[in-house]
Amino acid sequence: METSTLYEGRPENCSERLLKEQRCYDMLDRLGISYSRVDHEHADTIEACHEIEKTLGAEICKNLFLTNRQQTEFYLLLMPGDKPFKTKLLSKQIGTARLSFASPEHMHELLDITPGSVSVLGLMNDKGKVHLVIDSDLLKDEYLGCHPCINTSTLKIKTANIIEKFLPEVGHDYAVVELPWEVEE
Repeated sequence: METSTLYEGRPENCSERLLKEQRCYDMLDRLGISYSRVDHEHADTIEACHEIEKTLGAEICKNLFLTNRQQTEFYLLLMPGDKPFKTKLLSKQIGTARLSFASPEHMHELLDITPGSVSVLGLMNDKGKVHLVIDSDLLKDEYLGCHPCINTSTLKIKTANIIEKFLPEVGHDYAVVELPWEVEE
C-alpha cells in the first residue's frame, strides 16, 4: 500500500475498517477535532513509521504500555519517537518501582489495542485503570502522530486538541515527565 497520500478526516467508506478504528473517527468527529490521515501497511515500530511521517508532516510519537511488577498499575507513556527510553528514569519520576512492558493481554483488556497499535486514542476504551504519562518534549510539538487503535493508518492531530478536548472527554488527566535525550548505559 502506498504511503504518499494524505487524506483529511475519516475514510469515505469505513465498512471495511475495524470497529475500534471506526469508534476513533466517530469520537474525533463528534468532538470537532480535525485530523489528517495516511493509510499504509502494518507499521508497528517507530522505524517503520519514518516514511509515513514524511507524508503526514508530523512525527509519530512512541507509545509505551507499561506496568508495575505486581501488574496492578498500568501506564501509557507518550514520548518523542526518536528519544531513548530507560524504565528506571521514568520509574523514579512517577514513584513506581520496577516498571516493565505490560502484556499483550493487558493491552487488549484495558485499551482494546494490540502490540504495535498502542495509541493515546486507546484511552477511549479504558475504564480508569491506565495512567497517562507524557514526556514534556512531546507537549512542545504542535501536532501528534498516532494510530487510530490499528497500525494500518496514522493520524496527525493537534496536540492541543488531544490535551484540551480528547482527554477530558475520556476522563483522563496526565502526568508530565522529563526524560533525557542521552541515556547512560
